[in-house]
Formats: sequence, structure tokens, C-alpha cells
Amino acid sequence: MPRFRMTVEYDGGPYVGWQRQENGPSVQGAIEAAVLSLTGETVSVRGAGRTDSGVHAMGQVIHADLSKEWSPYQLQNALNAHLRLAGERVSILDVEAVPEFFDARFSALKRHYLYRIVSRRAPLALDAGKAWWVPKTLDHEVMHAAAQRLVGRHDFSTFRSAHCQANSPVRTLDRLDVTRSGALIEIRATAQSFLHNQIRSFAGTLKLAGEGKWTPDDVEAALAARNRKACGPVAPPDGLYFLQVDYPEVITDRRRPLTDTDDGDDLS
Repeated sequence: MPRFRMTVEYDGGPYVGWQRQENGPSVQGAIEAAVLSLTGETVSVRGAGRTDSGVHAMGQVIHADLSKEWSPYQLQNALNAHLRLAGERVSILDVEAVPEFFDARFSALKRHYLYRIVSRRAPLALDAGKAWWVPKTLDHEVMHAAAQRLVGRHDFSTFRSAHCQANSPVRTLDRLDVTRSGALIEIRATAQSFLHNQIRSFAGTLKLAGEGKWTPDDVEAALAARNRKACGPVAPPDGLYFLQVDYPEVITDRRRPLTDTDDGDDLS
């Protein structure tokens, strides 16, 4: 069956998350419904990572197997038309025909996330539901310095949800940068995979550093504690975006050895 890779953008606000669930609408369910309306086929689409309720995406990657060949351009336009008619807050940004051994999840090398904080006295209007409003000044340089204590391969038990289903809390964090432009503070994280609520746990903890309540040493001590109780408050989902997924330039059917990404829910 022809396999198609798609890059997807969505507003996570109306959905219970990426994964299809019985307690409300999901992004996965919206795309599968669009495929059904277009082709009459019931398919299961697979994503590069699962996002939690309220989390957004600028570059989620999925794949789907269809029974007939489509030109990528036609498939993209047709699916977007069905999503729009259904009132979904989901858009297919790109479609590409790929070999049958491409897997949106298991072929991924790196995942990139963005967390947005607006640090100002005035409440949000345009960014309501799209960023975390913190009505005080945060020191982004201290936040960045604290973030560097978390980069590398560590046991991240402190920074994962109690409901995380990953077999191991050990992950390799390649990047955790904090920058500021005006009132907007951006936290950018890169790793092969993430634990459930890991980035939101980072964001909430780094906010404490930005407020002056914690030092970089405190953040490092929280990491070393390997205890969820040592974590700062979990930041809200509004500011979190699944930004991008990296894949090898050439996808082969050679199977990767089991790594960080193969045992966890990556539900950020």
C-alpha cells in the first residue's frame, strides 16, 4: 500500500491531545475522519510523538497507508478541504510519498519543542491560549544558565509525570536554550525523545529561576534528587509547541537499535 508522510500543524486547544481517545476529540481522530471522508478507508495514522491536551504543533509528522496512489499535492489539498469543512483546527502543511519502511515515530532522529512565555503585566489578548502569561519580569539569562544544568544524559525522574509509562527515566537532552525578545521568552528543547510532561516540568522549574526563587544550583539539585516532589510546578500546556522532527536524509529499511525513543510515551 502506498505510504504517505505528512507534516501537520494544529491548535491543541480544542483537543484532548494527539492520540485518539474516547473522552473527547483528538487530532489523530480528526485526520483519520478526514481520510475516511475522502477515500472511504478506515486508516490508523501514526505520529512522530504524542502531545497532551492543549499542546500545539507547528511540525508534527505522521504517516498513513492508503490503498491507492495519490499525487502529494492532490492529497494535501483534499484532506485540508475535508478538515476545513469539519471545522477542525488542523492543517496538512506537506505531503510526501515515502517507502513502506518509513515510520514517523521510529525513523525519527530528533524532536524539537518550543515553549513560549509572555512576561509582562498586561494580560494576553492575541496570545491567549497560545502562551503562558507570567505577569512579572523574568530573568531569562538566569533561566538559560539553569537550563544548561539539565543538558546531557540524565535520569530525569524529577521532571516526568507520575503517569509516565516509559520504562526508563533516562534521556539525553541535546539542547535547552532560553532566549528573550521583548516580553516573549522562548524555551527551545531538542532530544531524540521526551518523557511525559518533561518540557512543561522544565518550563515551570526554570520560571522559578527567572523569578529569583531558585538558583541554577537549585535546579541541578532538583535533577539530582530524581524525585518528582523536587520539581517546580508544571507549566500549562498553552505555551508548548511540537516544532519539528528530524529524519535521516536517506531512509532505509535497516532497523535502528532500541534507543530512548522506543520505550516511552513522549507525551509532552
